[in-house]
Amino acid sequence: MAKILFVLTGASYWTLNDGHRHPTGYWAEEFVAPYSAFTEAGHEITVATPGGVVPVVDVMSLRPRMASGEENALREEAVIEAAEELRHPVPLKDVRLEDYDAFYYPGGHGPMEDLAVDADSGMLLRRALASGRPLGIVCHAPAALLATRDEYGKTPFANYRMTGFCNEEEEGVGFAGKAKWLLEDELKKLPVDYSRGPAWESYTVSDRNLHTGQNPGSSAALAQEILKVIS
Repeated sequence: MAKILFVLTGASYWTLNDGHRHPTGYWAEEFVAPYSAFTEAGHEITVATPGGVVPVVDVMSLRPRMASGEENALREEAVIEAAEELRHPVPLKDVRLEDYDAFYYPGGHGPMEDLAVDADSGMLLRRALASGRPLGIVCHAPAALLATRDEYGKTPFANYRMTGFCNEEEEGVGFAGKAKWLLEDELKKLPVDYSRGPAWESYTVSDRNLHTGQNPGSSAALAQEILKVIS
């Protein structure tokens, strides 16, 4: 049995370029699909957030049209309601890397608000990458890599092959013109070796111990990539 740390956003809103606070949180599918895959395989999950804040799900992600139908939306909601780990998160500052065998960051727009500037998350990501242990990051969660830069703007993730929510997809959900910055653009500036698949289709990239997924629909495949390593 492996111990897997889920690092979730603690944000309940995302500040847009006009100052509006758009309600958000973590994206349901990006938590549920890997959580279900890992727990069904017998692995133990711990949730961590900035400050130990109880994370909130983006209610938009549980709407039937965003969750591939009403039946799946209800299933995802049931998994979230039953996941006691979500009710007892560990503060990121208290996380001990050596306690975990793998790390996973689900997205939603929340990471754009907090994890992108969270020093504790940035330190954890740098140490997780250096440890060689599996590190999975999906959709908007690669925004957390922005917090791994040092005082000279350098990051150990530079030139790693990876993916994340693309500009076309951000345009598709109506936020490309409202966001302070776009994830694809910022990842390329780090710089990472960014690639993407067709919008809204499952697409994953693995480079050494870093495993990334482009969008919510990539989270199940990303979980399987991690399971190959830890099982």
